[in-house]
Amino acid sequence: MMQRHKVSSLKSGRRRSRSQQRGVALITTLLLLMLLSGLALAMAWSARSDMLINGYYRSFRGSFYAADSGINIARQVMANQILSEVTAGWNGNIAPFANPAQTATDAANQLTNNYAAYTKLNGSGQGKAANSWPAAFKIIQDTDKSGNPIAYVTYVGCTMQGGVACAAPVTSSWVYQFNYDVVSVGQSRGGEAATVLDNGSFTVTFPLTAAGGNTSFAAWGMFIDQFDICSGTLVPGTITGPVFTNGAWTFGSSGAYTFTDPVGSASGNFGYQFGNSCDQTSNPTDKNGNTTIAPNFKSGYNLGAPKVQLPQNDYNQKQAVLDGIGQATNPVTNSDLNKKLKDITGNAYPNNGTSTGVFLPYTTVDANGNTIPPTFKGGGIYVEGDANVTLQPSGTSAQVYTITQGSTTTTITIDPKLNTTTMVSGGTTQVVLGVPTMLDPTTHLPTANPYQTMLYVDGNITSLSGPGEGQTAIQDATALTITAASNVTITGDIRYKSEPVTTSSTSSTPIDTYIPANDTRQALGIFTSTGNINLNDTQKNSSGAADGLLQIDASLATISNNGKGGIVNTGSQIDTLTIVGGRIQNTIQNIKTTTRNVVFDKRFGNGFSPPWFPSTTLASGVITPGTPVGKFSSLQWVNKTPFN
Repeated sequence: MMQRHKVSSLKSGRRRSRSQQRGVALITTLLLLMLLSGLALAMAWSARSDMLINGYYRSFRGSFYAADSGINIARQVMANQILSEVTAGWNGNIAPFANPAQTATDAANQLTNNYAAYTKLNGSGQGKAANSWPAAFKIIQDTDKSGNPIAYVTYVGCTMQGGVACAAPVTSSWVYQFNYDVVSVGQSRGGEAATVLDNGSFTVTFPLTAAGGNTSFAAWGMFIDQFDICSGTLVPGTITGPVFTNGAWTFGSSGAYTFTDPVGSASGNFGYQFGNSCDQTSNPTDKNGNTTIAPNFKSGYNLGAPKVQLPQNDYNQKQAVLDGIGQATNPVTNSDLNKKLKDITGNAYPNNGTSTGVFLPYTTVDANGNTIPPTFKGGGIYVEGDANVTLQPSGTSAQVYTITQGSTTTTITIDPKLNTTTMVSGGTTQVVLGVPTMLDPTTHLPTANPYQTMLYVDGNITSLSGPGEGQTAIQDATALTITAASNVTITGDIRYKSEPVTTSSTSSTPIDTYIPANDTRQALGIFTSTGNINLNDTQKNSSGAADGLLQIDASLATISNNGKGGIVNTGSQIDTLTIVGGRIQNTIQNIKTTTRNVVFDKRFGNGFSPPWFPSTTLASGVITPGTPVGKFSSLQWVNKTPFN
């Protein structure tokens, strides 16, 4: 009995436990349901918030792009209006703009009249554009710090090449500058607005082919005499300074071409090399298949121009040493040299000639036959035979020439401040009163800047350089032309003490910008009429390593009638070659250079050049206008949209 009662009690306990747990599952289910409902509500709210944020962002970005597009449209409208008012038949005597200030006002009025209210960008009748995201823009005026409105377009002024104010007749180019200041407000769906400011300048260059007259070849940044169309391509890159060829320019597809100054050729066509085929056309761009060659002619181009007459020889340069005038129509004879030149000991140049030696044009007697101290009476230094030449400044005014021939070294120090020329060789010193002087061909009186020097080497210059890589070679105020009867081999840097133009660009200053504070009228020309200018970079940097860097601050000329001269690398590969001046060649040759930078010395385009540099007489006649080129330069672009 007791056992049966015990089992009954256990069963009764289980029933009471199950009865107490009834409803727990329901409560758990309800709690889970509430949790899931909360999560679903949170997800829905989050999705809605994301949609609102994305919608706002999309509308804002649409407004921003509308504002930015408005800036581009406004700039194009300004350019179109300005160029539409160019005077028909403009040339060197007729200004391209009759009233440039009014032209600026007209361009500003175009913006006011067309874009003062919101203008839609998508429009109609443009296919899918009508269904694109709605956007519009309007142009409003910027204000200065006092709240006064700033004009959309203002006329700044006109300059000629080199920064000289325009005054007819203009022989190089008219350059007009208009400044602009535009604010664009963009609006898209939902009313969000964005504001963008852009200001800068719009420059219009009107290139001209120079009229008749004597012009130094240094006035070209690049001049190539023999360049048959489709016979080879010009190396891509940025080329500053006026450019001309008596042949034709042929462009390839391996890189971009940018010309900052006028481009001219005797040919009426450009060549465009596409692989094995070459097109000939007068068009400034050309396309073959999917490849387009489009040189950037920032200052226009002029095809079919008269050929440029080449210099016949180097007689003038040789004669300049003797008399400071440099106008020889016949070869300079040994007798001519004997009458003018003396060596360090006072011996005259031998009448029967010599194979070596350094000579100066000085005298020890006056016009009346009286004995006087050694006095300079010519334009430079004469070297007979092959020589190594090293250039180096000394102090604040002296220029030093170290001339080595075999085991003999002659040092010449020319100091215009002391007005002395000093020769030193071995244990001998000769001090000559005066310095090389350029004389006016008509009056035979000193020119405005009389201190000019001609170094003439009657042979090969086997090595020409400064004292070392990165070091100064040419003293301030030293104007010098180095001429060789044969080849000139440049073995190291030849740099001005003060660079007259910028050799690289920054965010505010473009490459080839004239630096007035550095213009001491220093100038270097290197010329040969019968040979090449060879590049053989043997210099080492401060660490004693050859780094393949070479800089030459000079106008280089290998040019003469029927000549074949060029600039050619006879040494190892040059990583970076920088020329500050220009290059004038009969032919194009291999310079074996990875990067070539040629920066035109803008001073050479306004009647200033290295002394007695080869020159030409350009064909007389009407100045021929080229193709006008407009260029925008943005000074400031600002997103002025307020953010809350």
